[in-house]
Amino acid sequence: MNLMALCLGACAGALARWALTQALNTPGAWLPWGTLAANLAGGLLAGVALAAFERWPGLDPAWRLAVMTGFLGALTTFSGFGVEIVHMLQTQRWLAALATAALHTLGVAGMVMAGLKLVRLLLL
Repeated sequence: MNLMALCLGACAGALARWALTQALNTPGAWLPWGTLAANLAGGLLAGVALAAFERWPGLDPAWRLAVMTGFLGALTTFSGFGVEIVHMLQTQRWLAALATAALHTLGVAGMVMAGLKLVRLLLL
């Protein structure tokens, strides 16, 4: 049951992300708007889901797996990151929240640049 919930959620999230990028990411655009839309929507939906799971604690755990890990994980990993930051802020871990945000943001950008350079180095 858990594996099926995860797979169904992930499939729906991946399709949603694909649809957003197809509809909104246009060549030459200032920003990849579809990706931004997916990340912002994922954050919003993560908050909605967390509230729902708090409100109805008796829900089958497969729902959390399908929504949080499957759907939102495939839609965007940014939603999970946002949940972690909000938890730190709610528990007054200000420095940890700031450090986590900086490390994730700069770290991912740095790794993307490193990956690009590595492939260019190996292929040229």
